[in-house]
Amino acid sequence: MAGIAQTFFAQARRNPDKVALWCEGTSMTYGELADLVSRWSGLMAAEGVRCGDHVGVFLPNTIEFVALMLVAADLGAVLVPLNTSLPEAAVRRAFAASDVRHLVGSAATLEPLAPALAAEGGLAAGLCLSVDQAVPGTVCLRERLAAYPPGGPRSAAVPDEAPFILTMTSGSTGDPKPIILTQRTKINRAAAAVQLYGVSEHDRTLAATPLYHSLAERLVLIPLLTGGTSVLLARFSPSEWLRCVSEQSVSFTIAVSSQLRQIAEQLAAGGAPRLDSLRCVVSSSALLESQLKADLLDRLHCEFHECYGTSEIAIATNLGPAAARRKLQSVGTAAPGVDVRILRDDGQPAAPGEPGEIVCRTPMAFGGYYKRPELTRQAMWGEYFRTGDAGKLDAEGFLYFLGRQKDIIITGGINVYPADIEAVIKQHPAVRECAAFALPDERLGEVVAVAIVPVAPGPVDQRALRFLCARQLADFQQPRRYFVLDQLPKNAMGKLVKRELVRQCAGA
Repeated sequence: MAGIAQTFFAQARRNPDKVALWCEGTSMTYGELADLVSRWSGLMAAEGVRCGDHVGVFLPNTIEFVALMLVAADLGAVLVPLNTSLPEAAVRRAFAASDVRHLVGSAATLEPLAPALAAEGGLAAGLCLSVDQAVPGTVCLRERLAAYPPGGPRSAAVPDEAPFILTMTSGSTGDPKPIILTQRTKINRAAAAVQLYGVSEHDRTLAATPLYHSLAERLVLIPLLTGGTSVLLARFSPSEWLRCVSEQSVSFTIAVSSQLRQIAEQLAAGGAPRLDSLRCVVSSSALLESQLKADLLDRLHCEFHECYGTSEIAIATNLGPAAARRKLQSVGTAAPGVDVRILRDDGQPAAPGEPGEIVCRTPMAFGGYYKRPELTRQAMWGEYFRTGDAGKLDAEGFLYFLGRQKDIIITGGINVYPADIEAVIKQHPAVRECAAFALPDERLGEVVAVAIVPVAPGPVDQRALRFLCARQLADFQQPRRYFVLDQLPKNAMGKLVKRELVRQCAGA
């Protein structure tokens, strides 16, 4: 199997003058990007970066980040991308957990770390590279790049089963859990998207989530491996997304559901640019509520898909346009080559309609957790990855996501699934967003609580909400506490940070 760098360089030889990458008003052709990658590979090799070395990445969404991915694939180095907002202590934990030897960043991201970089036995033992301006304790890419002539691919001897990217699953607190993604895994994930969504060299693919997450990495690699054009948004806002899609003639993207909510609101407000170029949009990362899904189907005049997956397994299911309106609450059926099952608490397969843990067998699976063999073993059920998510399959094989297993509310010994509560409360026209969660209770152990973000500022008619829940939910599912918030706490991928939500509401 040809590796990532070999495949990219082949595309560059085939179409050197075609635009490969656009970001923040700057375009690079395949020829220009190949020149940058080959020179940069030469620099890093000369500075002591070897096949298998781990390189911390402290960059925002930039052309340099994308080029560095290709450089690492060329050298056989392993990238460890980090959230640029992490404090130094969290950076040190991540570096220790993933054996980072070298570091690449920008002046803006590296300057706060300058004392740690310049100190004896500094933050990174090997090369510290700033891509734009010199920072104490670093080598400047722009100043040194011209000294290295472009050369051919160096990656012929790089095994495609070797680690390529270590993706962190924890935030600024807690124990980092690096996910191993190999070059073969990344290629398989790109190929799966090509098969599912019909991506070709004619597509202009938009990535609008942080590149330290596997979704954006996949979205920039798909076009570069298929001969298309990668469009990278430096930072997301609904107006910027709409402008970018229109001006850059974006035809394909995978967006997280929280982004799509904001985009739908902007479209409803009117005045948005035309989106005639859009061929296919996929919703990812968190459950898209039924009404929002229906609105998007009406407003985006293109193929609309929803998928379920995790960083460890990528896309596991697909809800295509043909079934979307008939199965609004589902996240689809198993993607090609993927087997999805539901496990009961006793470890046995569940019957149709019976809730349990979602497990998946897929060729897109991760390579385990780095240096965490016991954690990796616990995450598997034979060849199936245990997602930690609750769900159920109907008789037709459609998957319904019910929330994280650890977020299931156990009240009076009965399991309550947050998604069931949220689906009802979101029907109320005054509710923009909501999240159901558990609050401790002396008598029942836990009771159902709901945090609500209203459409308009001000109080929410809780009496109306209680009537709505009384009509559609069982007694044990009834929310006992309501909290009104300005917004729900979410991470950069738009996923609810439930522990922060509980912390905010517990003292209210």
